[in-house]
Amino acid sequence: MLLLLLGLVALASACSPSTTPEEPTTTTGLVADDEPTTSLEPSAVVGSGEGSLIPPPQSATARSHVGYTFPEPPAYPDGPTDAGLSETITNLFNGLEVSLNLERVVEISESGDPRAAWLIADLMRFIAPGDTLDLLTAAFQDLTETSLSSDPIVQRSQWQSATDHMMAWDIPALDEYQMWKGRIFTIIDDRWAPFFDDASSDIDWRVLSWGGVLIDDRPLGTETACARGCIPALDDPAVTSAAEGDWYPDDSIVFGVTIDGESRAYPKNIMEVHEMVNDTLGGRRIGLPYCTLCGSAQAYLTDSVPDGSAVPVLRTSGLLSRSNKVMFDLNTFSVFDTFTGVAVSGPSRAEGIILEQASVVTSLWGDWKEAHPDTTIVASDGGVGRTYPPDPLRGRDENGPIFPIGDVDERLAAQAKVLGLIGPDGVPIAFPVDEARAFLDGGGTITYQGVSVVPNASGLTAVAAAGSDPGVHEAFWFAWSQFHPDTQLWHPPG
Repeated sequence: MLLLLLGLVALASACSPSTTPEEPTTTTGLVADDEPTTSLEPSAVVGSGEGSLIPPPQSATARSHVGYTFPEPPAYPDGPTDAGLSETITNLFNGLEVSLNLERVVEISESGDPRAAWLIADLMRFIAPGDTLDLLTAAFQDLTETSLSSDPIVQRSQWQSATDHMMAWDIPALDEYQMWKGRIFTIIDDRWAPFFDDASSDIDWRVLSWGGVLIDDRPLGTETACARGCIPALDDPAVTSAAEGDWYPDDSIVFGVTIDGESRAYPKNIMEVHEMVNDTLGGRRIGLPYCTLCGSAQAYLTDSVPDGSAVPVLRTSGLLSRSNKVMFDLNTFSVFDTFTGVAVSGPSRAEGIILEQASVVTSLWGDWKEAHPDTTIVASDGGVGRTYPPDPLRGRDENGPIFPIGDVDERLAAQAKVLGLIGPDGVPIAFPVDEARAFLDGGGTITYQGVSVVPNASGLTAVAAAGSDPGVHEAFWFAWSQFHPDTQLWHPPG
């Protein structure tokens, strides 16, 4: 039996709603001494001088979400992979189904090429704590000439700490990295092969990781669970009127979507179990991924594809990119960037497809149905005869990222909730939810290039010129800022 699978029971299901992984024992407070306070020129001020935009920091210091300062990156060659190193890695990976050859791991660690540390970190993901993991950790430290011992994250995950370092350093991968990494992952689930086989994909394979579950490749409309385990999408859920939605507590969170005058509420506890919904609302076909790790529910108009292209059926792959779920289209096995809706692999990438977004409002159910009395809500059993606990994840994501994200933008705490907006000029802007809501409730206005941030139920949304929808949503700051590193951060006056 595959040696790598020995560690899966201990490490699996970090993304699964049925398991709560061990949390870090260290504080998640950020070091904020270097927080920038410089505002942009008055022409970029948001809303009649009420508040300003803070640009991205220029500091080269890289810190983790727990305030750990990453050491300087090791020097690495910029040429092709050494032939001897390439042969050693190939031999190691070709034998993974039988065993992990530790002698070859040592040979790799002695190569002096830190780019190979990406592969060592990838192997660490699938090995349970013990002597083998310790040897891999030592190999990683030898390759990078660094020690992980001072990183608080290493206490909960040697793999997370190692990968955080590589992401913060932004070290390039070896030429054959995609092929070798695919060898590891397709041993776990060979249904991921189409992703790795696409040589022209725009996927950054370095930051791709395993979320602890397998792929959801069930046909559209399937109500039964995955035979091998997955996060099962909910297709065309049954819905009820607001009055019949009294099964859901008024003080519980829903993700509200309104399209062409039709509103629907998606209860958070149901979304935590399925993490993906394919639905029809306002006469449009939509897909709603919910990345619990990023605190981000989004709505994509999946029928916003070129004429002649099949409407995507969105599914959860079981993979992650910078702690964000990797979604794909069941029809073409094209990967879509979950945060931006851009097709990054497969036929959809070749067509240049970018899915249009509709806004999602994060609100309490009682406030949403008061503001939208004609709303529907997903039925208590989802239409699939299932029972959903009130809090499936039991607070799993409240104490900081549990998957690698590298260094963070310290203008806000990693888990701060922001409303993200891409302005008409293409500039991403983030609004801290609590501060923006308090400012609006106090009579302030927030407008940028004709796009206004406004209250909606107990949440926030945005309205563009002529009432059009700019497609905004809430997310944890670490997620929004790493997918939009050039974000301008709104700051209230005072």
